[in-house]
Amino acid sequence: MPADVDGVVRARRSNNLPLPGRDRRLLRYRILTSPWTWVTLAAALIFALCLYLQYRLQTANTVLPGGINPGLPPAAIQQAAWYALPTLAFWIVVFLVVDRFRPQRPLMWFLALGWGACVATWLAVNVNTWAASHLGVVGTGDPTAAARASIFVAPFVEEAMKATVLFWMAALVRYRLVSKVTLVCLGGLSAAGFAFTENIIYYAQAIMYAAQNISVGNAQDAVTQTVLQRGVYTAFGHPLFTIMTAIGVAIGVRSRSKVVRIFAPLAGYMIAVGLHMTFNSQISLEPENVLMMLYVVALLLVLSVVIYVVRQVLVQGRLMRVRLADYVRAGWLEPDDPAVFARLRTRLRADVIAVSRGWRCWLATNRLQRAMTELAYLRDAEVRGLVDSAGSGRARELLRSISEMRTSAVADPHGQRVRWPALPSWRAKKTSPLPGALTPATGYSAVDPLWGPPQG
Repeated sequence: MPADVDGVVRARRSNNLPLPGRDRRLLRYRILTSPWTWVTLAAALIFALCLYLQYRLQTANTVLPGGINPGLPPAAIQQAAWYALPTLAFWIVVFLVVDRFRPQRPLMWFLALGWGACVATWLAVNVNTWAASHLGVVGTGDPTAAARASIFVAPFVEEAMKATVLFWMAALVRYRLVSKVTLVCLGGLSAAGFAFTENIIYYAQAIMYAAQNISVGNAQDAVTQTVLQRGVYTAFGHPLFTIMTAIGVAIGVRSRSKVVRIFAPLAGYMIAVGLHMTFNSQISLEPENVLMMLYVVALLLVLSVVIYVVRQVLVQGRLMRVRLADYVRAGWLEPDDPAVFARLRTRLRADVIAVSRGWRCWLATNRLQRAMTELAYLRDAEVRGLVDSAGSGRARELLRSISEMRTSAVADPHGQRVRWPALPSWRAKKTSPLPGALTPATGYSAVDPLWGPPQG
């Protein structure tokens, strides 16, 4: 490798930028040699192993001083999974819809969701059990032993486990984590996965308890009440807590200050722990009338977070409009590009029009929008001093790709319409003359309209 090329590669890697050039090899070779392929495979195996270990742990009988605590039957776990699935699906749709300006790779979503559902829950259940065994006082019958574990142990452990994937991503692919919205969505997916697995365990326990204790009355109503409480009324809990850590990580990633990079994620984590601890303590210790008042406060907090996220989406649009305008003034982009690519509504319209023109057009349009977004955030990183001169080379590559993709993509949807597929007319088929028949208008065969008397 020439010295100048080697220097460019080192500069790109030090700034966590994509390497120069385009891999021209066949698709199968690119897939086999891509590190993301092996990351996906390793992650899938680790996720499956953690789920299997949790399944064995929950279905195994536990020997206690007073007897044996039976494990959960597979049928109860399967039924509980169906109860927990709608809540997970809701959060997945919400977070994927919110992150629209620069959607992450499906692999990033898979890693965040799988980590929360599999690895974080497995680590949390083991650490929580170990810590609770040291907090509880064996043989005293202390009714607050479980409460102490949920208040003083679970918040620290669970928030750390859910947020670990965010720290991994910030260290390895920080260039792709360009906004607070991106981190919020990834953190929310990790929390949604964690809540999904946790809900399965709680629902399965409720199913078994309701089936074995006649004092609960109608067993189905008791299980439904648990599902509503955890899957609907307090479903915002885990995502809300982890979003605090995600915001702290996002602030640290986009800051030049080393102090902010360290303390912003730590502050976000401590806020998440504080909210989680408050939530668990009130659920465990407070009477019902106090819980209703605190529930209203929690909903106001959730509303504040929603407003914050919506505001950040609008901030993303303004940032793209300002940074793309820099390239317009330099003559590298079209004058209408900042207004077109900084609006989600316009981008969605371009996607719809591109879909009607074929998958090649849609693919080119999608790539063009991604390139524009990356270019805007790259410029923002240069202005902030987060990227050195290596960013100029990446910017030239993006501008070259944008120029090439304009010819086959829907760059500006204004004045363009969706091309609806032409449907065959059944009436035309009924009134069309049979082959070889004479039409009254021309007097000659309708097999080929060009057949007829010579003109002139």
